[in-house]
Amino acid sequence: MIGRTGFLVGIALRHLSRRRRQTAVAVSGVAVGVGFFLAVSALMVGSQNDFIKQLIDAAPHIIISDELRSPSPQPGTRVFGNGAVDLHGYKVRTEVRGIKDWQAVLAAANAVPGAIASPSLTGGVTLRLGGHDEAISIVGVEPEIETRISTIEDQLLTGRLRDLETTQGGIIIGEDLARRLGVRVGDIVAATSATSSGRSMRVVGLFKKGQTQLSAGVGYVLLREAQSLLGRPFIINRIGVRLADPYAAETVAKRLETRFGYKAESWQERSADFLSLLITRNVIMYSVVSAILLVASFGIYTVVSNSVSDKQRDIAIMRSIGFSEGDLQFIFVVEGLILALIGVLFGWLLGYGLMAILGSLEFPIRGDIEHIPLDRSPRQYAIAAAASFFAGAIAAWLPSRKASRVDPVDILRGAV
Repeated sequence: MIGRTGFLVGIALRHLSRRRRQTAVAVSGVAVGVGFFLAVSALMVGSQNDFIKQLIDAAPHIIISDELRSPSPQPGTRVFGNGAVDLHGYKVRTEVRGIKDWQAVLAAANAVPGAIASPSLTGGVTLRLGGHDEAISIVGVEPEIETRISTIEDQLLTGRLRDLETTQGGIIIGEDLARRLGVRVGDIVAATSATSSGRSMRVVGLFKKGQTQLSAGVGYVLLREAQSLLGRPFIINRIGVRLADPYAAETVAKRLETRFGYKAESWQERSADFLSLLITRNVIMYSVVSAILLVASFGIYTVVSNSVSDKQRDIAIMRSIGFSEGDLQFIFVVEGLILALIGVLFGWLLGYGLMAILGSLEFPIRGDIEHIPLDRSPRQYAIAAAASFFAGAIAAWLPSRKASRVDPVDILRGAV
């Protein structure tokens, strides 16, 4: 069996070696298709992975807030909801905002293997300097814990998050906000809230310009400083949780929300719109790069089809001496696979070179040198090879059907 297969493969190789120009064109087509497939997919998948990584790292994987997805009913409605009673004129019950028994929620979040939870308090204040007012949202945090669950420290232009602990009344604001107020690190501004007449705050750090989630109107202070400034001692209204496995965020968030009732948003839920767009983007990307490989497969089809047309007499002789239809199909399909194999190998080299060129490009962004994120994983090489072999096999099989159905009597009679 092995000897017969080797004999058939040898025939396929002789066919290709005698049509070197067409063989070279077909191989070049496959190589270019594979090379650009690798370059495009590496660019698209790499940028997508980088975007998802930024979504994951930009904020805690889970944010537990003092909101309720289904607010509890008012006492009157709860007692007489099913009765034939018309309630009117009663005072709606209001509750103080904040997470009740937040220590238990924090302990439950920390109990998840590999999880780190950080409590915080947010609220609105007004910064004032020389008659200029800027309304911002402050976030009171524990710096040592916060640096472990978010990438805030990486977004700082000057200063460190831990400077909040060493400076009385320290605050970190965005570079844009500092420019509007006309302050620099070390300057003092007045901060007022709805429950505070005002106090002095010292700028200890600045967020980089362009960090929209941070610099547009957010300031970071020490947790106890925020509780004092907002008049909410011992209260927190947000718990951020970072997990060892970010993709388990939905499951853990649902479990915590079911247990405590407070809204727990995973990063997937917060970024659902962006993630749905990425699915559409992937469909478009793979459709385009698959079209590239499909066009490359036409070269294989042309070579095998011409070989079938030129070898009609040889095919008739082979059929007359006992070669089956399967043997003939095998020969021409092997021709297509050999062309695909050689093309894939050269395409891998071309794709590697294109990715090296793309990866070496430098782009100055916000004063930093950035490079294009690329996905160089073996998975992309495997997908390109599998798609090329599949396309090559189909492109060779179509004309091989014609060869296998040749009637040797008609061909030999016409040749006489």
